[in-house]
Amino acid sequence: MPETYVSIGQVKRDISDLVNRVAYGDQRIVLTSRGKPKAALISIADYQRLAQEQAGGDLVRWQTWLAASERLAADILARRQGAPLDVDQLWQQARADQEARDGQLVGA
Repeated sequence: MPETYVSIGQVKRDISDLVNRVAYGDQRIVLTSRGKPKAALISIADYQRLAQEQAGGDLVRWQTWLAASERLAADILARRQGAPLDVDQLWQQARADQEARDGQLVGA
């Protein structure tokens, strides 16, 4: 697919033509400022394809994270010889520790 580089000044003058070239002429327009690429005009079909690829990548990253999390949970459970963590006990201990620290600050 051909790419055309166009200055932002030209975009201001020729936006309708550029949009039509992208939409119907199967082109990509790279917008430049002072000779440096800044943005691009692409067709809606290209945009939708990119959005789908990004969504697919997000799903793969999430599935990878989930698998790693499940492996970690299984490893922790194995180290604890199958005994799950008592979250209520951990919460109560953390709260008691916090209250003790708060009491030390108030009493100081």
